[in-house]
Amino acid sequence: MDHDLYNTAILTLAAGIPHLGTLNNPDGVAEKSARLCGSKVGVQVHLDDQGRVSDFAQEVKACALGQAASAILGQNVIGADLDELTAARDGFRAMVKEGAPPPKGRFADLSTLAAVKDYPQRHQSALLPFEAVVDAVKAALGTSR
Repeated sequence: MDHDLYNTAILTLAAGIPHLGTLNNPDGVAEKSARLCGSKVGVQVHLDDQGRVSDFAQEVKACALGQAASAILGQNVIGADLDELTAARDGFRAMVKEGAPPPKGRFADLSTLAAVKDYPQRHQSALLPFEAVVDAVKAALGTSR
């Protein structure tokens, strides 16, 4: 086990994922998986009349990194809109793939996963929850933008 990667903060997040389960009649649904490790994250959303996430559920079968990212998403997703979620996904991707600074705002805790950048084989599993939530919100809005 890489101790720099699987630190106490990541393992603590992984142990406390909020919003596990499913929603009745979700507005949008998406599932993402990582081919390399088999991690899978399913996301369901309800949106309010302004396109913000008003309810959220997730099913997470992932490594500790995917679980930690799911925890950060679950802790902060309520009230977020597509633009904010897309910015968080893109900022998180840039952080792990290019060493960019972590996203700001409600998803700033993604900084906890900064060490993932040194493990390219782990990038996809860590990004799954944010890729899934963007797709679920797009599905709810009926857009592909």
